[in-house]
Amino acid sequence: MASRVVVALRVSATPERAFDTFTREIGQWWRPNMLFQFTPRGPGLLAFESGVGGRFTETFADGAVFEIGRVSVWEPPSRIAFSWRQASFAPEQSTEVDIRFEPVGEETRVPVEHLGWDTIPTEHVARHGFPDGVFLVRHAEWWNALLSSFRARATASHDREE
Repeated sequence: MASRVVVALRVSATPERAFDTFTREIGQWWRPNMLFQFTPRGPGLLAFESGVGGRFTETFADGAVFEIGRVSVWEPPSRIAFSWRQASFAPEQSTEVDIRFEPVGEETRVPVEHLGWDTIPTEHVARHGFPDGVFLVRHAEWWNALLSSFRARATASHDREE
């Protein structure tokens, strides 16, 4: 069975606004976590290049760029999916993130599925030696914190548009 994290929340914004906040404003709402950082360099600024094949990157103060992954699905305003790699991953190791933006009345439900962790061995530095269950709970907690920050940004932006 695939190891995956699934979390979701609702945002007081349209799917268009939620999608734009997630993709175009990720550098403003993303909150780094030292336990789950992409590189040992410390946090940089995250950004997406739009469209299938676009890069998901982290740019550091010195101008260096780390490619976290590539966009595999770009369907504004309903869905984005992308690969996710940490610098410590071997070339054949990668996980996938799939995010949907589903209208629910005047809100948008945003489920996030981060899968493929079964391809990363428990002893890998990215998993910190946590057994599968503990690692997935910790990673889900981090995604929940990220989505709370995302919700605050999307809601604030939505309120300014009205």
